[in-house]
Amino acid sequence: MKKVFSLFILIMLIVACSQKQAPRERQEEAITIQQNEPGDSTLYGLACDGCTDSILVLLPYAGGDPDTFDIINAHETHQIYGRPRIGDDLAVVLNPEDKNEALMIINLERLKGEWCYMVTPTLKRIDRMPPKMQRRMLERIPDSVKERLLQPREYGFRIKQGHTVQAIGNVRRDVSADNMSPVEYPRQRRYREWKLYNGKLILKTDSIRIPNSTKRGKPEYDTAVIKQLRRDTLVLQFKNHEQTYYRKKESEQ
Repeated sequence: MKKVFSLFILIMLIVACSQKQAPRERQEEAITIQQNEPGDSTLYGLACDGCTDSILVLLPYAGGDPDTFDIINAHETHQIYGRPRIGDDLAVVLNPEDKNEALMIINLERLKGEWCYMVTPTLKRIDRMPPKMQRRMLERIPDSVKERLLQPREYGFRIKQGHTVQAIGNVRRDVSADNMSPVEYPRQRRYREWKLYNGKLILKTDSIRIPNSTKRGKPEYDTAVIKQLRRDTLVLQFKNHEQTYYRKKESEQ
């Protein structure tokens, strides 16, 4: 029943988008699909017919007629992440001094999906050695052994509808095997939820495992600035590093 109701709302929004000039005999009630967090001024809605490189036509989820925004500066400063297409779910950051101008556009349809990157393990305790000794140790390891030990692994996450995230490449840890292995992989951040906040991507982790304890700590939050969002590429700037992701193809899923 909920799916039928959601589909009905989506159809009504698209119809309203295509009939933006039709007069209304009474004030429509606001339809709220996306509720903003306190302090989040992002505008959410659907892209409508009429969008160009200089104009965005958006049907707000809050209800009412479609609004038109100037996006010339956003286009010139590369603040449009995913070209809007009719019916796409968008997040728009407006100019606080001019509500008719959009400073940033994020295409949420383009953001959703599976994003991955490759990681390579390192030899345990080699980082504690002087650089010269590290080179000597690596030179003594046969190439066949080195290739077998230093196997790349795919990490990433799937950004899903409903603000949920699913980890990719999360291998269940075998403590005894890990202790015996001569290599170690970087620790993976296991995200479970996502949201936007004033144009920034907020990723919430799973509860944190406390060493030598059966208890788990509180989830943590990572804030990332979207630097690039294309059909096959996502670049996120975290606090201490920048990470580039590739979109995993459907045939590989």
